[in-house]
Amino acid sequence: MALINNIVSWVFKQRLHQMELFTKYPHEVQEDVLRRLLKTARDTEFGRKHGFADIRTADGFAGQVPVQDYEDFREPVARMMSGASNVLWPGEVKWYAKSSGTTGGKSKFIPITEESMEECHFKGGKDMIALYCHNTENTNLFTGKSLTLSGSHSLVSPDADRHQGDLSAIILQNLPLLAEWARTPSIETALLSNWEEKLDKLVEEVRQENVTSLAGVPSWILRILLRLLERARANHVGEIWPNLEVFFHGGVNMAPYFDSFNRIMGPSGIRYMETYNASEGFFGLQDRLDHRELLLMLDYGIYYEFEPVFEPGVVLPLSAVELGKTYALIISTNGGLWRYRIGDTIRFTSLLPYRFTITGRTKSFINAFGEELVVENAERALEISCKKSGAVVAEYTAAPVFQNAQGKGHHQWLIEFSTPPENPIYFAELLDNALKALNSDYEAKRAGNLLLGPPEIVSASPQTFYRWMEKRNKLGGQHKVPRLCNNREVMEEILKYL
Repeated sequence: MALINNIVSWVFKQRLHQMELFTKYPHEVQEDVLRRLLKTARDTEFGRKHGFADIRTADGFAGQVPVQDYEDFREPVARMMSGASNVLWPGEVKWYAKSSGTTGGKSKFIPITEESMEECHFKGGKDMIALYCHNTENTNLFTGKSLTLSGSHSLVSPDADRHQGDLSAIILQNLPLLAEWARTPSIETALLSNWEEKLDKLVEEVRQENVTSLAGVPSWILRILLRLLERARANHVGEIWPNLEVFFHGGVNMAPYFDSFNRIMGPSGIRYMETYNASEGFFGLQDRLDHRELLLMLDYGIYYEFEPVFEPGVVLPLSAVELGKTYALIISTNGGLWRYRIGDTIRFTSLLPYRFTITGRTKSFINAFGEELVVENAERALEISCKKSGAVVAEYTAAPVFQNAQGKGHHQWLIEFSTPPENPIYFAELLDNALKALNSDYEAKRAGNLLLGPPEIVSASPQTFYRWMEKRNKLGGQHKVPRLCNNREVMEEILKYL
């Protein structure tokens, strides 16, 4: 096994030379990506409508194709799911990733073409391994298996050879044989749609495996590990999987979960590596394990543009972005999405190479009083508050409580603690002070308690968020709890499950 481990590691590392190309020549690589996308899709319905054959430059592309939201794509995607060909991308598309983001509402169906599968999602997975091997001397990753968590998929209709479901399930169903051999649990268990049935079978299957890596959304992987410890009557995960060395995570910010994971891993601990893989594409990888920034992956068949948050209508190419500013992502992809506003926001920390952090969602913020509170502020403030108070957060959401007769309002935080703070009032003060330090707009609105009062902490009972997601049929896979909402719709729903 050691020989196989060394050979596979060497193969993956060869990709690093190709990554050097797009880090040295990012703008040229992106221009080439755009040219290839336009050439490939020029004879589709969308390409003919927007004159792809006549577009020669990025400015020309921006001038002829408007920025799109999902509602602009809903009708053509529906026709594709009914069997129409050459609509957004050449040929017939067989797979559609079902996504509702964090806000619920009407589901989105994102086309997954053969090109986006191979050149984006699979390539991202291979690069994840390549970068991990590059950063880890003497890794034994390939001497065991990877525990990967997926959702499920189903036929679009009984008589159609087209499927819809979680991206993770689509990727799993189409994995090459070698990759399938290297993972656990069995595909039959992994694709079960009933979460509780899947959890029980999964835990029983993986207990006896030599698991060397984990991959999935932190909240759901944590739930699996806790059930595993309970069934095995073990004190920490290292007792069951002594060779476990890394958790490849994505989907939600890992910061609130670090303490919970570190507490159950055991004395040897575990490495963490973040990925940014959404239904719409694979966008970023943590290329240095000791830094939490992500490297923007520029050669996956995705052309990027950036819209400064709170500056609607301003759209910039990669060459015009600045450090420290928050941007909404706009993408054109080999999955047939064109100038599509994905709904995520990022902030660049480096421009050569292009590295960034995920700051949240364009619809996940609180700005009821002009405070412009974003998820990045919330996650960091909770991290600071937990470190100072000894608390550990399992799940949370926050929303405004609107102004009363005296013209005052405040933020309400519903938090499910796995380790509650000894003094909840002190925790609320820590959170408030951290938010003030991180966000000058919040600090200004909090001045003198005149407009925005101190935060209200509501402690949720264990399983509150789980019960809410179960009721909405959102257990497992890529489903996430909305962190910040600018209205009280989600908050009022979850409060019913206290």
